Amino acid sequence: MKRIVLLCSLFAVSSMVFSEVEDTTKIMKLKLDEVLVTGIKQEKISKSPLSASYVGKDFINDNEIKSVKELSSYVPNFFMPDYGSKQTSPVYIRGIGSKINAPSIGFYVDDIPHFEKSAFDIDLADVSSIDVLRGPQGTLYGRNAIGGIINIHTLSPLDYQNTRLKVGYGNYNDFESTVSNYTKLNDRLGFSVMGTYHQNDGYFTNMATGSKADDIKNGASRISLVWKPAQRWTLHISSSLDVSNQGGYPYGIYNPDTKEWAGVNYDSYSMYKRTVISSGISAKYEGRHIIFNSQTSHQYIKDHQGIDQDFTPAAVYYVEQRLRQNMLSQEFTLKSKGSGPYHWIGGLFLFTQKAKNSLEMSYLTKNYSTPKYYDIPTKGLAVYHQSTYDISSTLSGSVGVRYDYEHAENTYEAYKHVVNSDIVKTGDSESKMHFSQLTPKFSLQNSFGQNNLVYASVARGYKAGGFNQTFITDDEKSFKPEYNWNYEVGTKWHFLDNKLYAELCLFYIDWRNQQINKTIPGVGNIQQNAGHSDSKGVEFTLQSNPVKGLNIQLNYGYTYARFLEYKKSDTEDYSHKMLPMVPRNTFALNADYSMYKVLNVIDRLTFSGSLVGVGKIYWNEDNAVSQPFYMTLNMKVMATVGRLTCEVWSKNITDTDYISYYFVSGGKFAQKGKPFTIGTSIIFNI
Repeated sequence: MKRIVLLCSLFAVSSMVFSEVEDTTKIMKLKLDEVLVTGIKQEKISKSPLSASYVGKDFINDNEIKSVKELSSYVPNFFMPDYGSKQTSPVYIRGIGSKINAPSIGFYVDDIPHFEKSAFDIDLADVSSIDVLRGPQGTLYGRNAIGGIINIHTLSPLDYQNTRLKVGYGNYNDFESTVSNYTKLNDRLGFSVMGTYHQNDGYFTNMATGSKADDIKNGASRISLVWKPAQRWTLHISSSLDVSNQGGYPYGIYNPDTKEWAGVNYDSYSMYKRTVISSGISAKYEGRHIIFNSQTSHQYIKDHQGIDQDFTPAAVYYVEQRLRQNMLSQEFTLKSKGSGPYHWIGGLFLFTQKAKNSLEMSYLTKNYSTPKYYDIPTKGLAVYHQSTYDISSTLSGSVGVRYDYEHAENTYEAYKHVVNSDIVKTGDSESKMHFSQLTPKFSLQNSFGQNNLVYASVARGYKAGGFNQTFITDDEKSFKPEYNWNYEVGTKWHFLDNKLYAELCLFYIDWRNQQINKTIPGVGNIQQNAGHSDSKGVEFTLQSNPVKGLNIQLNYGYTYARFLEYKKSDTEDYSHKMLPMVPRNTFALNADYSMYKVLNVIDRLTFSGSLVGVGKIYWNEDNAVSQPFYMTLNMKVMATVGRLTCEVWSKNITDTDYISYYFVSGGKFAQKGKPFTIGTSIIFNI
């Protein structure tokens, strides 16, 4: 309580010491206007026949959202559990997701694809908007888009110019700083530079070592150049670097019957180190009748995980895993432009990915380890096309199809290393796999006025198979592709002179050969295929601007996802059980209110609050343990005087006690959710 009073006092003093200045609404803007970024592949999502959410810069700032994980529940039926480390970043949309190996959700930053989910948990500094597209997006996006797409757009120096300094501090010794510059040299040339650093001592203490288990240090930078060499051409060059060094995996023994958590208590420090470099060059030509876009992307990932696999004070198991990935992709798209009844888009996508993994399990009580090495190069190509025809002035239909081909190889070597002895080779193999698939999509929409519509769509989703990094039998070396059909109907409406917006969608997903994670104590995680599953639910969004300065938004999602047929073994039949890691409900109620020229001193004063809920969540296929529905309360206050903005924010104000992850591996373990946190920051716009 003393910390809260002190922070609030500092905030109040810093807001009052400045003398009156000109109205900042005339000379500068605290926030960017919510400009919807229209991607090369889709029109404005508010006018497209699909269920999607647009998250703007204002919303990200008002709710102190610093990573994609913190977007959970703010978007209907979007869940990204916050546990483990940055490496453990599974994403679930409508129940579709993947806990290990390749993700089931496409992830793009400025049109640069991220194929590894270990690169999903990135800093959201200076992000202009995020689009979340729900349901299979294979027709236009293809790889790993069986559940949906996340598109992140950063600020462009041609649209936004500013030099900005931000410094923040909170409890748990949480410190962050950001420096950025966006300069427009002329109407055709602009550049930007951004750097950010964040550290936190950690929320959970390891009783065995007496130190924090989940501390983190993370730094990121990004440079960008936008150039228009000619009237119809735009060239965008960008590169980003993200480096993190963190403790992780604050797992402790958990008793599901009594709901008692014993706390973190293991002998070896568990950690995760990651370096991600992403670079892209896009060239766009916008003619009178066509739009052409070329996107060349490269991503390099280097990471190192070390984890006390038994999670006890005894020295039993320790696992080290390393990844080196180089991914190069090229995409060409050609799109019609004009006001005629026929619209189309087509494209070609090529990629090559080289991934080298190593996994070493140390059996500490037996004084030996089992290092394993994997070399998994993957190549793929895809061609796609989508046609839309305006049947009448209000009715239009779309038909799309994509053909994907992938070829993957796996060179595997296994060894046994006894302490003070030679390394003995215990196995090797070379495998090849290839996959091909057609993914069609059909949609029909009817518009009412300029902004209202109803739609229906049917889409095929597909995700390629792959190789497991751990296995016991030859059958477990690889897993098969998975498929689904997504059926949905929805509507989008504007009311009361655009002061009220409502969106409603109903969906049903028929899912075959679902890729499921299997945990084997002392071995690791294995991906295998289940038989038949389905998922059905509803998504609802309501946005209102009832009076000047007040914005209210309600987002709700309901997902009922279950196994229809899944016999794991002769003694394990999970048919008709609920899918694990899928929340039944996601809920978010947000409100922000801004006042101007308060006491003729504060140019702008904004109060923001959000009530966020998620659950019920079953953690395993047997549905034996679950997390009931819970809610957290978050608040933020921002005051701007001249070029200075002061903020005070808090999350989980009620200190809600909940489980963020549960698993069984030689014992029953869980990780607690983050406790009450509070902090303040100062932003100076030069």
